[in-house]
Amino acid sequence: MYSFILQKTRNKILKKIDTIPFVRHRSELAYQTEVNKHIPNLPTLSNNDLDLVDKIHQEGVFITSLTDLKIPSTHQFFQAAQNLMPKIQKHTSDHNNKFAIHASSQQIMDYPEIFLWGLEQRLLNIVENFLGLPVAYHGVYFRIDIANQVEKGSRLWHIDKEARNVLKIIVYLNDIDEEKGPFQYIPQYLTLEIVQSLRYKSGYILDKAMQEVTSTTNYQSCSGSAGTVIFAATGSMFHRGKMPVNGDRFSIFFDYTPRLKEHSFYGASSLPYKDLLLLAENLSEPQKKCIFR
Repeated sequence: MYSFILQKTRNKILKKIDTIPFVRHRSELAYQTEVNKHIPNLPTLSNNDLDLVDKIHQEGVFITSLTDLKIPSTHQFFQAAQNLMPKIQKHTSDHNNKFAIHASSQQIMDYPEIFLWGLEQRLLNIVENFLGLPVAYHGVYFRIDIANQVEKGSRLWHIDKEARNVLKIIVYLNDIDEEKGPFQYIPQYLTLEIVQSLRYKSGYILDKAMQEVTSTTNYQSCSGSAGTVIFAATGSMFHRGKMPVNGDRFSIFFDYTPRLKEHSFYGASSLPYKDLLLLAENLSEPQKKCIFR
């Protein structure tokens, strides 16, 4: 617990220092140098996966499905997620003052297929090609976004500042339309303009404030049926989970950043260290490096 507090304090200080223009500029140059050095070591991708990576770079988002991805362990993963859903749902009435409920670490350990799906080698290869550097896998977040009027946290516009580059893979577990809280984003080229207009450094932006600098027609909603998969470059564009109004959103988030600690301000993994040790018993060495960075 003490080490976790120290790490959280360290990350908070580093994030604050990184907002200083001179420091950030030097850090970005150093980061790009590391990316250039790693180019010869990037894993080889199929043409389809190269196209996927290119589209994330261009737009910030790529939408596909579990069926189209054809990841080997998908059936076990999705079945485990479906089995876990009702075990979290029964507790929603106890959390009327919150906007989201997360599965506990014990619940994730009861269904390890969920965590392990995020370590599928093909996914790691895609993420590494996008980031340009070896991957740190920060774990999985199984969440229910509740249909209520609570407007705070990730329901507000923000850019993830936990690392120089962030990629999240989001999987919908139920059908999500405009009224069930889809993931929303503002394209990267517009995000750059808004950052300058708001002099944004970090934190959350109320939708009212966002509408003062850009039209709602620029909001892009990621709707889709259960099994929809969203690759999102959340470190380079404004995004939020739209407030659900007529039904809860069930989704799973897999979080990835570069493994270089000097370019990452992430806290601990989604699972305690003792649980990671248990899961790592059957992992390959490259997979272990992703979780024990």
